[in-house]
Amino acid sequence: MKFHALHNPYPSQRMPVYAKNGMVATSHPLAAQAGLDMLKKGGNAIDAAIATAAALTVVEPTSNGIGGDAFALVWCNGKLHGLNSSGPAPKGISIEKLEKKGIKEIPHYGWLPVTVPGVPAAWAELSERFGKLPLTKVLEPAIRYAEEGYPLSPTVSKYWKKAYQHYRRVLQGPEFAHWFETFAPEGRAPEAGEIWRSRGHAETLQSIAETKAHSFYQGEIAEKIVAFAKKYEGYLSLEDLASFQPEWVNPISVNYRGYDIWEIPPNGQGLVALMALNILKGFELIEKEVERTYHLQIEALKLAFVDGKKYITDPKYMNVKVEDLLSESYAEIRRKQIGEQALLPEAGKLPSGGTVYLAAADCEGNMVSYIQSNFHGFGSGLVVPSTGISLQNRGLTFSLDRNHANCLQPGKKTYHTIIPGFITNEGQPVGPFGVMGGYMQPQGHLQVVSNMIDFHLNPQAALDAPRWQWLEDKRVEVERGVPDHIVQSLIRRGHDIRIAADNGAFGRGQIILKQDNGVLVGGTEPRTDGEVAAW
Repeated sequence: MKFHALHNPYPSQRMPVYAKNGMVATSHPLAAQAGLDMLKKGGNAIDAAIATAAALTVVEPTSNGIGGDAFALVWCNGKLHGLNSSGPAPKGISIEKLEKKGIKEIPHYGWLPVTVPGVPAAWAELSERFGKLPLTKVLEPAIRYAEEGYPLSPTVSKYWKKAYQHYRRVLQGPEFAHWFETFAPEGRAPEAGEIWRSRGHAETLQSIAETKAHSFYQGEIAEKIVAFAKKYEGYLSLEDLASFQPEWVNPISVNYRGYDIWEIPPNGQGLVALMALNILKGFELIEKEVERTYHLQIEALKLAFVDGKKYITDPKYMNVKVEDLLSESYAEIRRKQIGEQALLPEAGKLPSGGTVYLAAADCEGNMVSYIQSNFHGFGSGLVVPSTGISLQNRGLTFSLDRNHANCLQPGKKTYHTIIPGFITNEGQPVGPFGVMGGYMQPQGHLQVVSNMIDFHLNPQAALDAPRWQWLEDKRVEVERGVPDHIVQSLIRRGHDIRIAADNGAFGRGQIILKQDNGVLVGGTEPRTDGEVAAW
């Protein structure tokens, strides 16, 4: 991939990081270093990714946890492999049962939005199939951070405080007391630079490492989770946990101007990014016509999202084929709907979310694109007593409309926002990329891919570039860094433009690419405390 290696026109003025032995890029320095430690101890990129992911559950619990879900794209042995480790709804829940209780929509917090966690199974599955080091060694850094404590970084502290203030208002029942005991032990959110520890979290990680996650799904930890659920009329059962297995899936792709862009197939929303790129590639994007580029990107994304929100769900329940949505003929149909003025698509409002993303690569040619999430920040507000496990609220994305493709059903997987990305060229790996953040993720994928391929920005500059986010109807939010002449041009084209108060809603990304000479080049997100750890 050709890019301007030493040119970054954006305010952070960071430069990409180069290395030849290995690289880990993620949103927290301590987690990135945990992954790099595995590479230096003889592990591969897969070991590094697992170590980083486990550490992130400790050092960035504001966005992910052991009780969340995970997806991965792994380049190993000359092939790209996809792992879907998202859990289904409990088998004992149903729309009928909720209706009898007078529930008309799934709440953000409590047991109703809790689905089976997939994160521990993802670590064990990746380690078993591709790792070189034992899981007990790989999880050591995360266990140490949880046991001994670590100082909070500025961005994590900001979102921790924000979550605490919100939870103090909305989490009223006794089932939420364990969240406050775990994450606000002093009766407040910890400050930046303050030490926080969770010995229960450390014990849980140790058990997962020693049993290869068996204890989480069929052992002592599973029993603690289910006992907690039963106490507060939750639907999660021992059968739900014991029957869960991650799925190896075939990644899906489109060719965008000579590069193959890969995503995990549904139930993930990576399909939205691919549909948008498939539409966009029919237009010539010219560097001197930046206003037109913004308009075309936004319109392509809106059309893709309308289809994604209508059709994406557990693939067992989809009534359309992925290959039809990604066909050239369908892209051309959608492309013809784009004109000089903003479209008004039929789509619901897109809420925000919390997620962590990481990319890892080693000198053996292995590369990993990995993402995990509790969905909304800390998740459901439920922490399993004495374990440090924050349970996700992923079930919130289910519809209670029986006619909707993504309607709630027992044992069904919901529309999933977290998506890892990967780029190849003529069958060879270029590298992993990702932009986390709820429904911003496919929008971020579209923008960073276009930045690198259309405008030859290096990975760091591609991440530094100011972003936009389509919200609903014709409403688009843009970062303050978007020039005023572009904003005014979009307004003239009929877009309802809002200038964001801060950049927290625009996702946080990481990129690692491999050059033709084998050298790795990485970029990390300027909107958080990210780091590219390399050697």
